[in-house]
Amino acid sequence: MLTPVVDPDGAPFWEYAARGELRVQACAAPDCGRLRFPPRPCCPHCQSFAGEWRRVSGRGRIWSYVFPHPPLLPDYAAQAPYNAVIVELAEDPLIRLVGNVVAEPDAALDSVDPARLRIGARVQVAFTEIDGMTVPRWLLERA
Repeated sequence: MLTPVVDPDGAPFWEYAARGELRVQACAAPDCGRLRFPPRPCCPHCQSFAGEWRRVSGRGRIWSYVFPHPPLLPDYAAQAPYNAVIVELAEDPLIRLVGNVVAEPDAALDSVDPARLRIGARVQVAFTEIDGMTVPRWLLERA
C-alpha cells in the first residue's frame, strides 16, 4: 500500500494521527482563528503566519466519492472496487479531507458495499496503521 509523504508543514497532522487525534491547522491571529487545510505557513484568510493545531470532532459528511475502475494504482487492484471519498468536516465544511470509508478501522478498502455510500452521508474518523504510519479512515455513522 501507499503511504503519505510527510512534509514539514503537514508533519504535525501525522504526529497527532499517530496519537489517534484528528487535528487541523488553524490561524492563531486574534481576529481570525479560521481553520485551514492542507497545512501551510500562512493563513489564506488574513495572511498571518501565526498558527496552531486544533483538535476537531472527527465527524463530517461525504462531499464526494468515486469507485476507481480499473484501479489507477496497481497496489490497489486486489481491493477493487474500493471507494475514495472527500469528507467535509463538521467544524467547517470548507475543510475537506480525502480518504476511504471502511467497515472497521483495519478493514480492507473494499469492506463497504458501494450501495451504502451517498453524498451527505455522515461519517466519523477512525485511525489505522499502514506500513508503520497511522492514517485516518472513515466509518459510516449509524442512523
